Order: sequence, then C-alpha cells, then structure tokens
Amino acid sequence: MTPRFSVSNFLAVVNQTFEVAFNGAVEVEGEVASFKPYPPKYAFFTLKDEDGSVNCFVGFSNLRTPIEDGMKVVVRAMPSLRSDGRFNLQVQEIHPLGKGSLKRSFDILWQRLSAEGLFDAERKRPLPPYPARVAVISSTQAAGYADFMKIAGERWGGVQFIVANVKVQGDGAADQAVRAIAHCNQLAEPPEVIVLIRGGGSAEDLASFNDECLVRAVAGSRVPVLTGIGHEVDESLCDLAADVRAATPSNAAQLLFPDKHEVGRQLALRLGSIAEVIRRQIQERRLHATMLQQAALEQWSHRVDIAKNMVLSQQRIIAEYDPEMALRRGYAMVSGDCQIGNIVKITTKDKIMKARIEGSEKR
Repeated sequence: MTPRFSVSNFLAVVNQTFEVAFNGAVEVEGEVASFKPYPPKYAFFTLKDEDGSVNCFVGFSNLRTPIEDGMKVVVRAMPSLRSDGRFNLQVQEIHPLGKGSLKRSFDILWQRLSAEGLFDAERKRPLPPYPARVAVISSTQAAGYADFMKIAGERWGGVQFIVANVKVQGDGAADQAVRAIAHCNQLAEPPEVIVLIRGGGSAEDLASFNDECLVRAVAGSRVPVLTGIGHEVDESLCDLAADVRAATPSNAAQLLFPDKHEVGRQLALRLGSIAEVIRRQIQERRLHATMLQQAALEQWSHRVDIAKNMVLSQQRIIAEYDPEMALRRGYAMVSGDCQIGNIVKITTKDKIMKARIEGSEKR
C-alpha cells in the first residue's frame, strides 16, 4: 500500500530519513558560487561542480573561515528539505580545499583582523624569563609535542606543566583549542605562558590554526601565548596573533626555556666577580681603616705633645715662684714679726738664723 502524508509530515519524514541515512551529517566538496552574506546572522551560497549544484545555508557562527565565489571548499552539512519544498544543505563547518583557496581565505581573514589591530606589535608581551608554570595545548600523541617536552626537560627543570590534549587538525580541532585557552585563562592560578604547538603538515592539516575563533582566542588571551606551528616556512594567523611565534615546536622550547647549563655558568661567573669585588672592597676598607687609625694616632700624639709643653711651661712658671729657687740664687728669706726689738728667722740656702731687729725705715 502506498503511504500517504500531509505536506508537513512528508517534509518531516524526508528530513528524518536524511538524518538517519547520513548519521547526522555529510561532507560535500565543490566550488562556491553566488555567495550572499547577511551579517551578522547567516549567508547563502551555491556549491557546484561540472555536473550539478546544491544550495547551502550557513549561520555566521559556523562561518569560521572566509569564503568567496570560485573557492574550492568542503562543507560538513545536514541535507534538509525546507518548508517551501526547496532542498539545501544546512552547513555546520566549511573548510577551503587546495592551496589557492586556502591562501585566498587566509588573505581575506588576515585583512579583516589586521584592520582590527589583532596583529599589532604594540599588543605583544614578552615571555617570562624563568617560567615555572606553563600550559601546553597540543595533541599528546603528536611528534611536535614530544619534541617540545624533550627539549624543555633538557634545557630547564622544575616546571609545572598544564597539558591540554586536543586535536590539532580536522573537525573540531579549532573548537577544542579555543576551549583549552579559555580554561587556562580562567584558572585560579593561571599559567605564566600558554604554548600552542603542532608539528609540520600540509596546508589543509594546518588550516585549523587559521580559524577565526581560534585566532581571536589567541589574541584575546590574558596569558601570553607562544606558538610553534608547522615548519619554519609555515605561517598561520595564530602565529601572527600570538605574543611570540616560534618556527617549530622544538624552537618554541628553545625560546621559552633558558639553558640551565648556560645559566649555571653565568651564575658562576657572576658569583666569582662578586667575590672579587667583595675582596677588593674589604682590602680598600681595611686600608682606609688603617689610614684613619694612623691619622687618629698622629692627631692624639700631637695633642699629647701640646699638653706636655703646656705642663712644662706651667712647671717653669711655678718654679719661678718657688722660694727655694730664690735661696739658691743667694737671697735670704725673713719670717716673723718685723717690728723693732722682735726676733725674726732668716733662712738662706744653707742656714737658718735668728736675729733681733734693732731698727727699720721706709724704703
């Protein structure tokens, strides 16, 4: 018996059939045509090849990579039959295909973000000189991650690593990295630096690092971001937005971590220099103290000589008033009541005599 549906039921059954048949989504590749954006909500375009075309609808939140007519892309989408009977693809993700399309998408997004100042040198922050708490966002199964951790261990030590194991290519890779950056920024004790690394690969493999949401997350991070993506010749928009860009994951470890052996050598040289300075200062202080001591001794010796001369001078003055000195010079000393008829004592150098005063007159 042939099934009979109302129009709305028929549309619902067809869409349900699409969902079951394609397990939630299907990937379709082709060339973009008739691209019509209606920011900030949605855009329409046609995806075509030599033998057919299909209409596509995408919300701006899912338009993470700029597209334009003529670009080769692959879309992840859900087939849908609209209420007006038109068939289209409800696009969830869009990825450019081929070097030409990838380069054009890169250029379009670069121009837009550059105009906003996301790549300005004034925004760049330095890396910590001796990092102790570092967040690493990468695939822990990737060779680039292993290279980074190996060189980090060889160059430095005592580092607390916060590792976010994420996809570094393919569907969902950019979203996982965005969430990891947000998590690092929200920690009660955030890391000193976030390292975003991925080893080499094709332009398609590295396309996640040109995702607009991820680029904005790197530029907007409160924590400085160091990137080491691909090989030296590769350059992503995340590299341009980061505070410091390394050529490779290995180079990222070299830029971030000082060489502990060189640091030890420099410290030894500085300590040796400081010890020599201290020894020289001690010698200078000792010489200065000796000179001060000598000057003090000379000053006190001079003061003693002055005091000694003053004592001798006073001794000479006292000696001049000593009666014995007068007696030695032949004078005599008369003592007693010098009235006529009284007896007085006369003292000379060698004798003491008594005499009676028989007369006196004024001098």
